[in-house]
Amino acid sequence: MRRGWFLPLTAALGFGFLYAPIVSLVIFSFNSNRLVTVWSGFSVQSYKDLFADQKMLQAAWLSLQVAAISATIALVLGTLCAVALVRFRRFRGKTVLAGMASAPLVMPDVITGLSLLLLFVAMESVFGWPAGRGMLTIIIAHSTFCMAYITVVVQSRLLDLDLSLEEAAMDLGATPVRVFFDVTLPIIAPALVSGWLLAFTLSLDDLVIASFVTGPGASTLPIVIFSKIRLGVSPDVNALATIIIGIVALGVGAATLLQLRRPKTKA
Repeated sequence: MRRGWFLPLTAALGFGFLYAPIVSLVIFSFNSNRLVTVWSGFSVQSYKDLFADQKMLQAAWLSLQVAAISATIALVLGTLCAVALVRFRRFRGKTVLAGMASAPLVMPDVITGLSLLLLFVAMESVFGWPAGRGMLTIIIAHSTFCMAYITVVVQSRLLDLDLSLEEAAMDLGATPVRVFFDVTLPIIAPALVSGWLLAFTLSLDDLVIASFVTGPGASTLPIVIFSKIRLGVSPDVNALATIIIGIVALGVGAATLLQLRRPKTKA
């Protein structure tokens, strides 16, 4: 049966709609003109301006720190929450815990950011902590909503886990803690890595929540970029985006090569 033209054409239009702006951004990052929409020739001046912009570099470094710390905290808390929801079938408050764990997934970022801001202001007035808004409050906020995503990812993996493996380890004399670290944790490791990467990306990309809970001197990269493009896109923003795209492309390519080189197991 011959393939029709509709499906390939639809796929081409869809991918073109997604990736044509990205390709255009990469091309114009090498533009010599200060106007990013007017091509005047090849130049790397925008990259020189980017590495000379200390505010942009400091914001990028802050965002990387916040994303890494928030993803790690969310990974620990989300994994514990997923284990409690899956392994402990019945306990008081399970329904409330499941609802609270999934609420940030559907809650608008504006509501989450505003509620966390009011919480931090109330805690500072009562306990004196956290003193002001900055990196610490951003980490707390990002860990809070990233934990929900990791809980869902790890919970789905635990539901598919063969319990006979854990039971066999316990029959051989292993304690529940030993079973978790020696049997359960290695099996769900891919889900943990996926959850951490998802949380890292969400934290690095967040603008709305961070704008509520941050203060002077603690501007993340999305906040700095948003403040710059309000007056028009500058070439150094294109250069920064191109570098991020290159890093992501290298990571995806390396993961694909490792997956292709992995020996296939027979069913």
